[in-house]
Amino acid sequence: MNVSRSSGDVAVDPSLPIQNASATVYLEAIAYSRALKAWGQSGIMNLLLPYAQVSASGNVFGQPRNRSVSGLGDPALRVAMNLYGAPALLPKDFPAYRQQTIIGVGLLATAPVGQYDSSKLINIGTNRWSFKPEAGVSVASGKHWTFESIAGATFYTDNDNFLNGNTRSQKPLFALQGHIIYNVGPGFWFAADGTYYVGGRTSVNGKVDNDLQQNTRGGLTVSKAVDTRNSIKFNYSNGVTARTGTSFQTVTVVWQYAWFNQ
Repeated sequence: MNVSRSSGDVAVDPSLPIQNASATVYLEAIAYSRALKAWGQSGIMNLLLPYAQVSASGNVFGQPRNRSVSGLGDPALRVAMNLYGAPALLPKDFPAYRQQTIIGVGLLATAPVGQYDSSKLINIGTNRWSFKPEAGVSVASGKHWTFESIAGATFYTDNDNFLNGNTRSQKPLFALQGHIIYNVGPGFWFAADGTYYVGGRTSVNGKVDNDLQQNTRGGLTVSKAVDTRNSIKFNYSNGVTARTGTSFQTVTVVWQYAWFNQ
């Protein structure tokens, strides 16, 4: 189970008469994960079902306006497979495993089934599909340190019912993540996280908007196992530099329960 709160400025279509937009978003999500095995290597499948409450405010034609909405978000499915360095293991074999270098790939997809009202600008669902292929490498150094890097690009289908029947398109958004992880002990680690992303310019009915994203975010993550089946993870992230629309803070708490055969 995942619970998060995000608050801050919101980027809106520059062609719209909206200024000084901000929002607070509470997101609750239930996630299911299943371990995979292919060609002797390990992998994972994640299914995420989100529910959100959004409170937004801004000036429309110079007049203050507010909107609050809640409902189901777009569900997400992610499949990731390791290609090298992470063999599929039984739970009893994990204590003896020592990571060196791991190389893997993944694909994240979202489906347009979340709450959506074409007469409103602020919605929880996006009314479009998205697909994000990724590739990453993880390198362990000594007993405690791990360094990770992940590159990906998100591709979007068109939203053909944007604000009462307009068509909104978005160019791919390219992202590069980095993580520096310190393993304190069994089931206890923390990490410094950084993300840079660029692209994602939108257009409405073919008219290109001036909303190219070129932003950097930083964060911290702490994860602690409670027992052999339960763990709690905390994450905080914030915008470091932002060309448009990412001046927000996010706090996330995750509770994980694992069930497996010994």
